[in-house]
Amino acid sequence: MKVADVLTPPTPMTEDEAKSFMNSRESGSYQLVDVRMHEEYEEDHIPGAKLVPLNELTTGGGDLDPGKPTIVY
Repeated sequence: MKVADVLTPPTPMTEDEAKSFMNSRESGSYQLVDVRMHEEYEEDHIPGAKLVPLNELTTGGGDLDPGKPTIVY
């Protein structure tokens, strides 16, 4: 799977818009992806976020579901 299959077309969101999106949907109905490095993720991350470092995301890593909305931070 290519990144473009999961993230196209990207729609920028503000922090408030992302919070509203997540609060208005059931957990598991969307994907929350943290693209930072492992050490940064371990220090702190949004509960429920899946770690997929950017270098893995751009090579198709992360086993993301193309059928679900995806928020990447």
